[in-house]
Amino acid sequence: MTKHEHYDVLNVEGGRPVKMWTRGVPVEEEAKRQLANTARMPFIYKHMAAMPDVHLGKGSTIGSVIPTLGAVIPAAVGVDIGCGMMAAKTTLSANDLPDNLGPLRSAIERSVPHGMSPKTRGFKGRDKGSWDTPPQAVDQAWMALKDEFDVICLKTPKLKNTNNYKHLGTLGTGNHFIEICLDEQGFVWFMLHSGSRGVGNAIGSHFIEVAKQDMRTHFINLPDQDLAYLPEGTQHYDDYVEAVGWAQKFARMNREVMMQNLIAAVRTVIKKPFETHVEAVNCHHNYVQKEHHFGKDVLVTRKGAVSAREGELGIIPGSMGAKSYIVRGKGNPESFHSCSHGAGRTMSRTEAKRRFSVDDQVRATEGVECRKDADVIDEIPMAYKDIDAVMQAQSDLVEVVHVLKQVVCVKG
Repeated sequence: MTKHEHYDVLNVEGGRPVKMWTRGVPVEEEAKRQLANTARMPFIYKHMAAMPDVHLGKGSTIGSVIPTLGAVIPAAVGVDIGCGMMAAKTTLSANDLPDNLGPLRSAIERSVPHGMSPKTRGFKGRDKGSWDTPPQAVDQAWMALKDEFDVICLKTPKLKNTNNYKHLGTLGTGNHFIEICLDEQGFVWFMLHSGSRGVGNAIGSHFIEVAKQDMRTHFINLPDQDLAYLPEGTQHYDDYVEAVGWAQKFARMNREVMMQNLIAAVRTVIKKPFETHVEAVNCHHNYVQKEHHFGKDVLVTRKGAVSAREGELGIIPGSMGAKSYIVRGKGNPESFHSCSHGAGRTMSRTEAKRRFSVDDQVRATEGVECRKDADVIDEIPMAYKDIDAVMQAQSDLVEVVHVLKQVVCVKG
């Protein structure tokens, strides 16, 4: 490992270097090995970048930026295609919030399908996470997506029978969430985290298997089978780039629809008129797109990383009970104009449930109106890295614009 002013360099034998913005933040050895495996792929361009929230992932490391020339790795993008954040500042202040935040959380839970509970209004039968009667916003968003999806399904018919339209405007499970937050001046923000849901998962899973089969067909040996890739110039590459681009549009619109319904839910509880989107951000942190870096057009895969071009706003959420940040990119070329996408886990969900109790969860989320039961212990703040250390490690990548603290949290 060699040191530079703001980052360390993991020198990879037989591969490209990995520039790591991880000072003051623990990085597991397994994650370093996984980064090195990816860096040995022959089409990595210049170097890779590892963000301070970096940790072991499936296929490629979460918190990594992977620039490629002439190929794409579907498992590096993963199955939660277009997963990301949306935040909107309102004209409400802390004094406008009710003393009892329970009804506010309940209104949001009724308005945005989430989790796996069929008891939640908006779910029906076995299609958990789907609307009984889709609101107008869902229909309008789907009409903007439908034609391109139909073309994709002509090439890959199995994608037709997925939760596509049904999942539009739904939160999902795991670490996806909706929050009401207060910034440093006491203004109220609405924030949410979700992606392309069932249809994105189907697209990702399909093309990961296609890439693996292509590797077997051409007898290509890999350090990890999840590094199976699609070479540019092939039909599979073209089909994947088209499908993944569509899934990223779906993810962005999914967040926009949920935000509309979140706002409508809040208006049923807070009767004072207010405006939203005073400042607004909608950004992916699990995606791939064509960008220009170091004189070439390359595909940049951000697996748990956010675009941070100069002046660009982004969102770096903490864990339940921790601070979140609205940031402005500094356009650092060495990170391929990227920053972290959150705090980053320090332990698996299974380990968190083994180590912590409901009482621990209650103490860790004191002052936040949220679920405090055994099913959300895997999201306890102690399962994540210290968000302050993460922010310090990337001070040359972003500047902090707002610091948010949640007061209501709805988990998927």
